[in-house]
Amino acid sequence: MTPRLPAGQPLYRRIREAVRARVLSGQWPEGFEVPSEHRLMAEFRASRMTVHRALRELSEEGLLLRVQGVGTFVAERRPGAELLELRNIADEIAARGNHHTCHVHTLRTDTADVRMSHQFNLPAGAKLFHSVLVHLENDVPIQHEERWVNPAAAPLYLDQDFTRVTPTEYLIRVEPSPDVEHLVEAALPGRAVARLLGIPETEPCLRLTRRTRARGRVVTVAVLTHPGSRYRFGTRFHAAEALPLTAAG
Repeated sequence: MTPRLPAGQPLYRRIREAVRARVLSGQWPEGFEVPSEHRLMAEFRASRMTVHRALRELSEEGLLLRVQGVGTFVAERRPGAELLELRNIADEIAARGNHHTCHVHTLRTDTADVRMSHQFNLPAGAKLFHSVLVHLENDVPIQHEERWVNPAAAPLYLDQDFTRVTPTEYLIRVEPSPDVEHLVEAALPGRAVARLLGIPETEPCLRLTRRTRARGRVVTVAVLTHPGSRYRFGTRFHAAEALPLTAAG
């Protein structure tokens, strides 16, 4: 029987959402081979172009994986984070039913170089707290976190045990409602980061740079690097409430 699709939107969107519902409900699990375009054309009484567009958009989202000459499959769901929220990675991992651990590699006071003094609006040579951590999900490294913190905003930062509480969790306690800037870009990890994440230097990564402000000053600048094969970013929002986006070159 042909499924009843909600009216009021283009057919390709209705097919796309019907397929999405089957994936998210578990009816089509990870690795499941999606019926051929011809079968979906018959099921939804749609043209091949319409079905193709619906599947293409789901592939671009990462929900489906299209293998030329083989077929279309439900993609493996990599861990992901919401871009419009300031979230604690330990909570994200726990929400997936997995175990978070953290390795602390650096925790010290450093002198701000020109780049960091500009980021914090502080004079060159100002003191900043500096930490380097690696977050693991079920013992697999998924995030390299390099962070600088304004001592005036969080004077007890170096006293924390970051194997028990993450920097994000601690800093939210210090400043519960900061203004947050996010910049996401593709990048290679570099030798030091690749070594700590246990990946090749040639593996593409997703790099999120986060800066938070409160009480008229910058609290922290964090550079979060994720192996592209193990992590993804995403968000969902109402278009009428969305903030304007600025492209960075």
